[in-house]
Amino acid sequence: MHGLMHAPGLASGLIALIACTPATPPAGDAAADAAVIRSFSQHFVKAYSAGDADAIAALYAEDAVVSVPDAPAVRGRAAIREYWASDITASAPSGLRIAFGPDSDVGLTGDLGWESGSLSAVDGSGAAVYQGKYLTVFRKTNGKWFMLRDIWNSDAPLPATPAAGAPPK
Repeated sequence: MHGLMHAPGLASGLIALIACTPATPPAGDAAADAAVIRSFSQHFVKAYSAGDADAIAALYAEDAVVSVPDAPAVRGRAAIREYWASDITASAPSGLRIAFGPDSDVGLTGDLGWESGSLSAVDGSGAAVYQGKYLTVFRKTNGKWFMLRDIWNSDAPLPATPAAGAPPK
């Protein structure tokens, strides 16, 4: 299937933007800014679990890019909303639950920030279906933080490939 997990079997409006965008502290408070950046994963999980692609899209900047594994990049908030809506729909039958690891790394420089860490997913039966890592770049615009670039990939080893020139089996 497609979407966040790439594992077998997996796959509004202004009010949502205001309600789902983490609050941003006054300028110059690095610890508070780091806490806001860390809160995005919680907002994402809550929105994904609720099937709310609008709330997820509201976390991204208008010019954001999501670098989806094994697929073309998704550019712009509207396209990102459509991507997550499709992913949520494809993953819903499996009962997918996403979790971010408790210890992420956050860095800040001016109006840019980043977070990296681990993520995992289990299906409705509780079976682990994905383990990976992510890196998200944030930008503060008009006093609010938004996701600007988002990428993740799996910790699973790549499938074995035949040696160059070896005949197929």
